[in-house]
Amino acid sequence: MSLPNIITIIRILMVPVIILLINSGQMSYAFVLFILAGLSDGIDGFIAKHFDQATTLGAYLDPVADKILLVSIYVALGQLGHLPAWLVILVVSRDLLIIGAFLLAWIMGFNIKVAPLMVSKANTTAQIILAGLILADLGYDLNLSVITNITLYTVAVLTILSGTAYLIEWMRDMARFEDGRNG
Repeated sequence: MSLPNIITIIRILMVPVIILLINSGQMSYAFVLFILAGLSDGIDGFIAKHFDQATTLGAYLDPVADKILLVSIYVALGQLGHLPAWLVILVVSRDLLIIGAFLLAWIMGFNIKVAPLMVSKANTTAQIILAGLILADLGYDLNLSVITNITLYTVAVLTILSGTAYLIEWMRDMARFEDGRNG
């Protein structure tokens, strides 16, 4: 197994520890591990790209690791009242919509190329920033409520735009595949 994939698996294994820290109110430690998880994401990508260690497994595993980390943190912060329930529902629903759409296409025998859209990259970046801001604020009492609120609504808008863009792409792909089968 390649080094980047091992790093990605370690990032996945960090998630339960981060969630345990959040649930036990140890936000400063959760923030530090969250930062380490983010750094590991950059490191595994750098190694894969610059040392010719990119793998098919890594191409799927890396975004899954990111989603597991972010969704878990959003749910934990939401359960504790540090994120509004509507935002947690929005973020989780978008991810479930995307996963469900791709699974449905796969079950139907359609091979849809999985490629992140620019709005999705912006959305993920905003979600990471929001999670980091909240954990840092809770862990170190930084009084970041103004910037956190702005980021929260930015995440909401980007989540809606990203989900909509993926749904439109999926519908186009499905129509193209259906036309190909019926033609």
